[in-house]
Amino acid sequence: MALYTSSATLGATTTAYTTSNEITGTGYTAGGNTLAVSTSPTSSGTTAFLSFTDTSWTSATFTCRGALIYNSTNSNKAVAVFDFGSDKQVIGGTFTITFPTADSTSAVIRIA
Repeated sequence: MALYTSSATLGATTTAYTTSNEITGTGYTAGGNTLAVSTSPTSSGTTAFLSFTDTSWTSATFTCRGALIYNSTNSNKAVAVFDFGSDKQVIGGTFTITFPTADSTSAVIRIA
């Protein structure tokens, strides 16, 4: 999961990880963090879902506006784009992305 500034133009047309307008700062490395799957792809009724364990950047100082989940083992193809709605800042602390419950109504990735 890579983090981006408010100048990034991520959206439905984003097809792969890019360094354009990726954040820089203490505690952050280009490319972001590798996510761990919290539950294997699962289904309930007609909805398939997948989620990840929370991820953090420690001893961090940076500002970000959004994030990109991408598949680093498959040509860095984009999986999901997130806009945080406003700039989020951390100064000398821990920045954590908390993923929702892994179920058919809340998981971060759902296909119905």
